[in-house]
Amino acid sequence: MTLTPANRDGKRVLIAEGVIDELLPDRMYDAIAADEMIEEIWIKSPGGDAKAGNETGKVIRSFPGMRTRIPEGWTCFSACNFVFMGGRLRQVDPGGIFMVHMFTHTGQRQVIADSVDKGTEDTVELIGEIEQLSALLASEDNDFLIRMGISRDLLTDIMYRQLATGGKDGSGERYCLNQSEVVQYNVMNISPG
Repeated sequence: MTLTPANRDGKRVLIAEGVIDELLPDRMYDAIAADEMIEEIWIKSPGGDAKAGNETGKVIRSFPGMRTRIPEGWTCFSACNFVFMGGRLRQVDPGGIFMVHMFTHTGQRQVIADSVDKGTEDTVELIGEIEQLSALLASEDNDFLIRMGISRDLLTDIMYRQLATGGKDGSGERYCLNQSEVVQYNVMNISPG
């Protein structure tokens, strides 16, 4: 993810664009700390490392009053959701897209296929690892939403109802919250404009 300070709409903003990697929490902290005039973070991302997304959201929250925004025409998907939700004040512009899905630890289909080919014992071990990692991440997600003031119903009503693996074709299910839903679940806690 690139982090670029800029002047937009009469404000000093940090533009955050790209894939979320494990180094983002430290880089986000450094970028915000380096420019005390930054008051808002504009976010566009297809997602990336889920744990780094949660940690980056916590970094953003550590800066009092920091706002996050998804501008019109920009999309914040997957791990990006947790970066965005770190803002104390959060805005999704009309035409901005807050897109969610269920997390997955099964993105490496070849690893799964190889495990199945090796037999039942290897497959059962892999399933156990996936179950454990999934339970831990679900618990972290729940804790994160509580700390950020977001309704936990977002997880159970929307996010965790999307198929992460997308069935046989692997395309995955995605759900875009509308303006009413971002308010209902307290994803957006200020009005655009």
